[in-house]
Amino acid sequence: MDTRPKVIYLPDTMVSWPWPRTINPHYENFKAEVDASISDFKAQLSPESQVAFSECDTERLRISFDLLNSILFLEEYTTVEDGAVIKEIVDIVIDVLHNPHKIRPEGECVLGELVRQYWARAIQSASLSSQRHFLEAFTAYLQGVVGEALDRKQSHRRSFDDYLKLRRCTIGLKPCFFMYEMGMDLPDEVFYHPAIMDLIECITDLVLIDNDMISYNKEQAVGDEDHNMISIIMLELGLDISGAMAWAARYHAKVQKRFIDGRANVPSWGPSIDVLVEEYLEGIAMCPRANHSWCYEVQRCFSSRGLEIQQTGLVTLLPRHNREAVCK
Repeated sequence: MDTRPKVIYLPDTMVSWPWPRTINPHYENFKAEVDASISDFKAQLSPESQVAFSECDTERLRISFDLLNSILFLEEYTTVEDGAVIKEIVDIVIDVLHNPHKIRPEGECVLGELVRQYWARAIQSASLSSQRHFLEAFTAYLQGVVGEALDRKQSHRRSFDDYLKLRRCTIGLKPCFFMYEMGMDLPDEVFYHPAIMDLIECITDLVLIDNDMISYNKEQAVGDEDHNMISIIMLELGLDISGAMAWAARYHAKVQKRFIDGRANVPSWGPSIDVLVEEYLEGIAMCPRANHSWCYEVQRCFSSRGLEIQQTGLVTLLPRHNREAVCK
């Protein structure tokens, strides 16, 4: 008999985050164009993900659309495939990133050409330093995806600290920071400064905490909760679902404070660099709010009840199903 609660509460982690929800004024103009180009690939998405996708300087905006769609499709494919197929997909994408003008072989996974078109477009206008930083972050993301697949195959559940290290890769956020950096040339001594690296980690943690809290219900229902912070907190700290959600929300608040305090104490590299750093940090600071809003406004986790759940925080706990049966 399932003794778990029938309803769980999702705390509002973003209630005091200083960056409000905003929409790019060019969004609608580019959405139709990007939707049309993506549909040409005829990639196979689950019905839920197809709905989510459909809801989702102008050149940078177009490149940002393409990057986010590439990561969404990568996540969709690699969530349901076995380790061998995922490794094959990752190898294809890495080859694409290093050879963006190479014609992709006939019959190759559609993700190869999808990512190739994105990267071939991006490198036309992105600074060389931002390209290097993107390749590093995206490769770490892909390696994390392989690591998650291996964990899933071996039914391996990580400790909280070890999980965070992997999840900071698999969340796929750091490659997205490229969209804020691509128009500037941040020196490595600035980009890799410990103060900047810590702020990047803070934003990454805020997004992954929200993602894991919001997706926990769906993931536990299909038996895929081992790669989720909530289930790890429950096991490691001996908490029930409500206790783990509350603990995660408190952790989220501490990370928020760490970011805000750290941003106020960023070193100076001179006026010409400082203005770029401010622009970059302002950009990444918008990500937690954007992600939080997106999770509730699309139908990926909550079907059509996302906005209602965002208001009440109340989620009906889904019954557990067999993962293989759900994914077929």
